[in-house]
Amino acid sequence: MPTSLQSFSTLKGAYIPTPFPISSAAEVEQVLQDAAAASIPFSKKTFIERAEFLEAIANEIMELGDVLLEKTHEETALPLARLTGERGRTCTQLKLYANLLRNGSWCDAVIDTAMPERQPLPRADLRRILQPIGPVLVFGASNFPYAYSTAGGDTASALAAGCPVIVKAHSSHPGTNELIASAIIKAAEKSGMSEGVFSSLYLSHEDAIKLVKHKAIKAVGFTGSRMVGMLLFHTALSRPDPIPVFAEMSAVNPVVLLQGAIKINNDKIAKDLAASITLGAGQFCTNPGLILLVDDEHSKRFLKNLEHEINTKEPAAMLNKNICKAYIDGLQIRQQSSFVQLLAKSVKEADSDRCEAQPVVYSVSAVDFLSHKELSEEIFGPASLVVVCKSNDELYEVLSSMDGQLTATVHALAED
Repeated sequence: MPTSLQSFSTLKGAYIPTPFPISSAAEVEQVLQDAAAASIPFSKKTFIERAEFLEAIANEIMELGDVLLEKTHEETALPLARLTGERGRTCTQLKLYANLLRNGSWCDAVIDTAMPERQPLPRADLRRILQPIGPVLVFGASNFPYAYSTAGGDTASALAAGCPVIVKAHSSHPGTNELIASAIIKAAEKSGMSEGVFSSLYLSHEDAIKLVKHKAIKAVGFTGSRMVGMLLFHTALSRPDPIPVFAEMSAVNPVVLLQGAIKINNDKIAKDLAASITLGAGQFCTNPGLILLVDDEHSKRFLKNLEHEINTKEPAAMLNKNICKAYIDGLQIRQQSSFVQLLAKSVKEADSDRCEAQPVVYSVSAVDFLSHKELSEEIFGPASLVVVCKSNDELYEVLSSMDGQLTATVHALAED
């Protein structure tokens, strides 16, 4: 078993020298005890005190300055401009929850005053308000190292609700986690919060999943693959006292192109769709991994335009080695399918030493798509699959066969 985490920089094509020791069993148990002990004192903090804590976190993150941006850039290869924007978004999220705390309506307070004269029986004074559930275990995402990771939405909402948070540091950006975790702990100290209100652990995936069964953990927040998300879900259900899992899992985000829209906006849709497929090396959770259209002369022209646009796109470095390997494996499976056709790929080959992903688009008939469920699974990266349908009825059948998605997009005109 590894004794430390060491992130691989796809930006540099080498491991970053700094190791992060895996948390020991004793350290994990102490963190769990501290979080449990902090639950009641933290739940008794006023909404204003919690709001000031969240605002202090945002301020401490900004105080990290360029050191944070440069470390994350090194660990993830995400552009500095993108990271600057995401940092701003993360701090805005924290301040948004602070504003909600000051508003107070979120706690769903209900007061039914007593009715002693009511017949045939009097009614007692009844009151209800949402209460903090206890320590929350948060699994952050690799592709949003700020907004969906250590200080992301799951952490912000849990702290706002009065729940201590334990973050499982993501192996893609352990240095980023260390910096942001230090900012949160500093904000907690300045805000007079109990020790244990926030902690971060460096764990293997297997040990982190086992942690879901610990009696101190009362909820789980997760952003990532469907496979891991469902594993966490079933683990939480298998406890003697099942706990909720709030999960955002993978999606293929179908894009439906109706005939009128393709006829009028053919070139623009192809250009914009190619840009969306390859945005951030295809590592956005809303990446359009599935394109549905009806076969006619206009859709044939659209596919030619899309092919041209994808051919001109550049390969880009992915977040880490594992994501790059999974992307390549996914493409190989597609390529081995006799019923899936290669529609387009970037002319420039990917640099494997930099863990680059080559943009690729495939096509398949609706009949074959419906008979091969695996085609509806996500390939995380700059890849998409065009499902060519014979009619709108067949297109509806394809849509009806799919599981839930994060997004769905329809390009249509009034005539459609």
